[in-house]
Amino acid sequence: QVQLVESGGGLVQAGGSLRLSCLASGRTFSSYVMGWFRQAPGKEREFVAAISWSVGVPYYQDSVKGRFTISRDNAKITVYLQMNSLKPEDTAVYYCAADRRGSSYSVSYYPKLTYDYWGQGTQVTVSS
Repeated sequence: QVQLVESGGGLVQAGGSLRLSCLASGRTFSSYVMGWFRQAPGKEREFVAAISWSVGVPYYQDSVKGRFTISRDNAKITVYLQMNSLKPEDTAVYYCAADRRGSSYSVSYYPKLTYDYWGQGTQVTVSS
C-alpha cells in the first residue's frame, strides 16, 4: 500500500518562500512519476509540477515556472516542492500524488497521468 504524507505548508507573506515535502512509502518507486497538485477554494484541482523518480526530469505548469522547483531525494524517498516568490493566487491545498507507470510517458504528458495515489494535502496560504 502506497502512502504519501505531505508536510511544510503554512502561512507566508507575498514574496516569501515555502518548501513542501512528500514522504513516500510502501513500494519501489523507480517507475513512478511524482506530482504536486493544488486546489484553491471554489476551484478545480490543478496540476503544479511533476518529476520522474528514476531520471528526475521535471515538468511545470506555466504559472509556476521560474518560481517553483520540484526535486526528489532517493535516499529519503521524499519529493520536494520549493516555492519562491509566492503570490496570493498560490493559496491552496497542495497535494502530492504518484503515478505507477508515468515514467513510460513523455514529460509533457505528466499533467494528464492517472495518478493512482494521493496524499492528504497541506494548506498553503499567501497573504498580500
